[in-house]
Amino acid sequence: MTAAATIANPAGTTSSMADTFYDRTLTGDGVEVITETIDAVRSVAIGIWFAVGSRDEGPAEAGMSHFMEHMMFKGTPTRSAAEISEHFDRLGGELNAFTSKEYTCFYARVLDDHVDDAVEVLSDMVVNSLLADNAITPEREVVLEEISRHDDTPDDAIHELFAATLLPDHPLGLPVLGQRETVGSFDHAASADFHRRHYVTGNVVVAAAGNVQHQQVVDLVNRFLTLPHGARTPRGEREPEVASALRVIRKETEQAHICWGVRGLRADSGERFAMSILDSVLGGGLSSRLFQEIREKNGLAYAVFSYHSLYLDTGQFTVYVGTRPSNAEQAITLIKREVEKVRENGITEEELDRSKESIKGQLVLGLESTRSRMSRLGKSAVTNGELLSTDELVARVDAVTSDDIHRLAEKLFSGPEVLAMIAPLDVEDIAHLF
Repeated sequence: MTAAATIANPAGTTSSMADTFYDRTLTGDGVEVITETIDAVRSVAIGIWFAVGSRDEGPAEAGMSHFMEHMMFKGTPTRSAAEISEHFDRLGGELNAFTSKEYTCFYARVLDDHVDDAVEVLSDMVVNSLLADNAITPEREVVLEEISRHDDTPDDAIHELFAATLLPDHPLGLPVLGQRETVGSFDHAASADFHRRHYVTGNVVVAAAGNVQHQQVVDLVNRFLTLPHGARTPRGEREPEVASALRVIRKETEQAHICWGVRGLRADSGERFAMSILDSVLGGGLSSRLFQEIREKNGLAYAVFSYHSLYLDTGQFTVYVGTRPSNAEQAITLIKREVEKVRENGITEEELDRSKESIKGQLVLGLESTRSRMSRLGKSAVTNGELLSTDELVARVDAVTSDDIHRLAEKLFSGPEVLAMIAPLDVEDIAHLF
C-alpha cells in the first residue's frame, strides 16, 4: 500500500511529505509512530524501540541496556512475569526483545485482531516495570550465566574481542552484555535511575507493519504509552582513532577463532551499498572468494565469512574463520592475500552482477516478513537513518559500479588493520604475520 506520510507536531498541525510506503506521526507527547500497512496479510508486528544501547552506558553501568531488556519482562503493578508470558501465549503471538550497541527493541507479532492487546501489554511492560529487587536478584544471575555462556563460546566471544581491539577507546567497543563486575552490582536504584534517564518520549519510536491502520496505532500509543517527557539522549558522536593492533587470548580450544578486519563506514555513508557488494564478494556466500579459497580449495575451515556493521559515527568490516591451530597461519595469510587482491585489482564484472542479484534477492525475500518490515522501519527511525522503498533500494544497488568497489576497497584496506584471536596460541606464534 502506498500512502502519504504525515508528521503531526505537538501543536496538532500536520505536514505532508512525498508519497512513500509508510505513514509517520509525531504525537503530541513527542513519541514517533511509523507504520506500513500491508492489506494482504493477517499478522501485525509491533515494536517499541528505544535509542539506548551499550554505547550509552557509563563505566559503572556497562551492560545495563541489556539488563533492562530482561527486566521489562519481570512484572508490573497489574501483571506478573508469568501473566505477561501467558497473555501472549493465549494470543498465539510472539513476544521478544533484543539489545544492540545503539538501540533496544521490545516487539510482538500477533494476529491483526489482537493489535490493541499487544500494544497495551508492551506499553505496560516498558512504562510500568516494577524493577523490584526480588526480581533483579535472580535476573542478575541469569545475565551472569549468559555472560559465562558467551565466554565459553569462543566463536561468539571473538567478535566482541575484535570490536574491543578495533575501538578500544570508543563506546562502540564495549560488549552489549556488559561486565561481570558491573552487572553483579545492579539493583533497583541503579535500574530505576537508568529507566528514568533513557526511557523517555524523545528516545522512543513505535514501529508497526502488517494489516493495521496508522491512526489505530497512533491512538493506541496515545492511550497506553505514557512515558515521561524527555529529549533524545545526546551521544557525542565522534570518529574514533583506529590503530593497527594484534590481540590474542590464549585458551585451550579445539579451533583457533580468528577475526581480521578494518574500520568500516558510518551508517549514513553514500558508499554503504558498495560496501554490501564488497562484503558479498569477499565473504558473503558460498561463491565468495574467501569461502572458495579457504574452505573449498584448501579445506582449512568449516565456517568462514565476512560481515560489516554500520554505526552512527563509524563502522567495521570483519572476516571470521575458525580453523585448527596448526592451520591458523595459513588461514590468516589467505585472508590477507584475498583482501589485497581486491584492494589492488577490484572485482570482476561477473562478481559484481552476481552479488547485485544476490543482495536484491535477499532484500525482497526479507520483506515478505512483517517482523522484518517492522524492524526496517524501527531501526531506521531510531538511528535517524534513511528509509528507502524496495524500488529505491534496488536502484541504489544497481547503481554501484566496479570502479566504486575498487575505490572503496582501496580506502578501507590501505589503513590500519586489526587481528584478534582466541586459540591455544601465543602472540609470538603469529606476530610475524602482522
